[in-house]
Order: sequence, then structure tokens, then C-alpha cells
Amino acid sequence: MRVVFPYFAQLHQVPHSLPIAAEMALRHPDVEVHVATASLAHREFIDGMLHEHAANAPLHIDALLRPWQWPWPLQDWLGVKKRTMIKNRDYLRSFDAIVVPERTSLFMRQLGLGNTRLIWTRHGAGDRAVGFADDIDQFDFVLLAGRKIEQRLLDKGLIRPGKYLSGVYPKFDWLHNERAQKKLFNNNLPTVLYNPHFNESLSSWEKFGLKILDIFAKNDRYNLIFAPHVRLFDPPTKKKYQLFETYHGLSHIHIDLGSVRSIDMTYVQQADLYLGDVSSQVAEFVIRPRPCIFLNAQGANWRGNQDYEFWNMGPVVDGLDGFYEKITSTYSDHSAYVEAQRHYLKETFGITPGESSAARGADAIVKYLRDSCRSE
Repeated sequence: MRVVFPYFAQLHQVPHSLPIAAEMALRHPDVEVHVATASLAHREFIDGMLHEHAANAPLHIDALLRPWQWPWPLQDWLGVKKRTMIKNRDYLRSFDAIVVPERTSLFMRQLGLGNTRLIWTRHGAGDRAVGFADDIDQFDFVLLAGRKIEQRLLDKGLIRPGKYLSGVYPKFDWLHNERAQKKLFNNNLPTVLYNPHFNESLSSWEKFGLKILDIFAKNDRYNLIFAPHVRLFDPPTKKKYQLFETYHGLSHIHIDLGSVRSIDMTYVQQADLYLGDVSSQVAEFVIRPRPCIFLNAQGANWRGNQDYEFWNMGPVVDGLDGFYEKITSTYSDHSAYVEAQRHYLKETFGITPGESSAARGADAIVKYLRDSCRSE
């Protein structure tokens, strides 16, 4: 049996499936497990993660053929991903299963997969509607986090018993890393993480972003980590960092537009308060109950809306009047939200952070593939 874990998209999706690949290779020596990379950046990131967490995993690391347009226009990520799939069609079809963390890979259905199964690990565990899109039923097998996500997918008829497994969030398996242990600030001030989303129609960045940075720049009671969703400034070029030169040299402000630390949970582990809008990173932040503030920059009618369920874990603000004082009161009032955060964590994830779930995911995929072969 041969299984491939290809990475066509941005690096932040890698931790949502790579731990499964490593466990599959370690636990099932009769399965030939490949990891396929679309760029040198993918290869370096994957090599680093494997070196730190699974150096002995007997994985085959392959380089995908690059499409004919290279380098590509930066605004054409989606087109390049699809062209990469076309260029590597024969390679991908040579496996019994293709395991992916994103839905763009459903494009491979149009290329003709033959008997190759397409398996989805998801990435993130947020509440936004995009995580419950109608095309999910095109995957042969799905791995997902917990009961809440499972029930929404079942209610929409997007997964079927025997074709999915809940209680899998492999990113938590590699929760601890050396970067997270190194302090970002040389002080003992509480630290706020501002993590705006990239989707302009949902994000707080355009309306509030620079104003929030200015507020923190003029006050020094709190540290600020500005680490937006990595797609907001993708790729994080030197020119894009110029927008933030005003804050360079301020000892209580740290700007990161998309390094590894934005991906590997370093910031959600180090911060004391989460400030954001709709990013699913808040689900990873509340593995330890801590204060949260949500920015309703778009005037969303969020109460009772399951796409905004996470906004029940802290105060929701519609503007920035008295914003700095709101941070202080959120710390003092946090006890009112602790139970809501614990409930959210329990419902969202079918595991305890730190508990290994990648092995369960790997075993489930192998079992599904073997059962499928026997039934053919």
C-alpha cells in the first residue's frame, strides 16, 4: 500500500497532516508513506518539523514537478496549485490514497483519480461556514477534531458513518517546540496577541488594524504580538514590513507577518490575551482558558449564529472607543468566561491538547484503505 501527503498550499496547513504521515510510517511498516513538497520552502519547513518531532520516521520525501509558470504571480496561488496538480497527475494517481489538509485538492477529481482515494484532514477547528462547505462530501474519508464539527457535518449530510473519524487534531501532537520556550519580551508585562484574519469581508484589519497598533505603541502597560493569519500578508516581503517601520524598535511590540512562529502555535502559547476576529487560532488559544476580545468590524449579527460560536468566549467590541481600558477590564472579568471556554474546548476537540491523536488518524486511514480493498 502506498500513501502520499502532498503539500500544494501555504505552510500553515502542513502541521495539520504531517504528524499523521510520520505516525503512519512509524506504525505501519508495510505502508509506503510519501511526503511531496511543492517548493523549497515547503521542504525546509517539513525537514525542520520532522527533525524536531519525528526524526526517525521512515518517510519518502519527494519534490513535486513545478508547473510551467515559475515563479508565479503572487496573486495566483490558486491557479498555481491547480497547475501543480495537473503537472503531477500521474505521480499522484500512482498511490492508493492522497491525504490533504485543504479542499482545493478536490480539483484532482477533475483529473481522474482512478482507484486512488482522496482523504481530508481539515486544517483548523473554527466555526466559519467555509469549514462546512457542500463539496466536503467528495472526499472518501475525513478526519476531524470533535463532536461539534462532527455534528454539523452530519447534519448537512457531508460525512457518513464509516467514512470519517473524529477526535483527531494532529497539530496538538507537536504542540511543544523550542521556539515557544524563548521569551519574546525582556519584561514581565502581560502580552496581547492580535491575530486578524485575511478575509477582507470578515477581518478587522482594514478598519481597526493600524489604529490598534498605534494604541499599543502609545501605551506600555502591555506587550503586543501582531501576528495576523499568514495569508493576510502572504508572502511577508521586506516591502510589506515597511508599513510597520513606525513600530520598529519599540521593546513591547513584536511584528510577525508570517514566520514559522506564526504557524507552530508559539504565539498562542506565549500570549496572555487573544485579540482577533474570525481566525480559528482562538480555538488553539483556549487550550488554556485565558481572556479573549473579539472585534466585530463588519457589524455581523453574530448572536445565535453557529458560525460565530467562539465569540461567546469573551467580550465582543464594535469600535475602539475606550479600547485600551477594555483590555484591562477583560483581564479582571475573565472569570465570567472561563466555563464558556472550557465548554468550547470540550465540544470543539475530541482530545486533550498534548494527547496524541495523529496515531489514531494514521490507524484509521490505513484501516479504511484495507477495508476498501477487501470490499472491491
